Amino acid sequence: MNNYEYIIASLPVPEAGAGIPDTGSVLDFIRSQCSEKDAALVDTLCRAFDPDRLDSAFYAGALACRNAFVREFLRYDMLLRNTKVEYLNRVLGRPEGLDIMVLPGGDADEASAPEFDEKPAVLAVLSQDDILARERGIDRLLWDKADELTRMHLFGIDIILAVVAKLLITERWNKLDPATGRELFRNLVQEIRNTR
Repeated sequence: MNNYEYIIASLPVPEAGAGIPDTGSVLDFIRSQCSEKDAALVDTLCRAFDPDRLDSAFYAGALACRNAFVREFLRYDMLLRNTKVEYLNRVLGRPEGLDIMVLPGGDADEASAPEFDEKPAVLAVLSQDDILARERGIDRLLWDKADELTRMHLFGIDIILAVVAKLLITERWNKLDPATGRELFRNLVQEIRNTR
């Protein structure tokens, strides 16, 4: 187990013009090739892409994770979501601090963006008029964060986790806007080919 080079080399990379493979099948393959510990990291990352399952307890657990990619990617995700909620609260005239993700034992000020260096980039994306452009921009920030967190890594679980995050972003866009989903998938395929 945990032959990361094999996992990357075995990921389904369809030929040009072929459809996007089923995300669930790809994730099942990845899990089947990982140790129980690494499969749990994949599951944690997958949960972050299911808004109905996100809460303060989830983020508290993620931020305590020993794996740096999971910890830092999900910290970024939480702060990005909080920045988005702060922006919407302001635009919609809702009370400040409403619906901000707060970690157990913390308050809204600790969970919001004072230490979030990337907040200006998120606000720039959110200030766009086009809703789809905003959503693409948010997902681009997540994609870029995955790249940043794996920049100096070769064939470790962090590379696999970055692929999982990008695959889940691609799946979301394949449902929202298939053309964007195909474009993101082409980018992911090229990135996978470049690591082989």
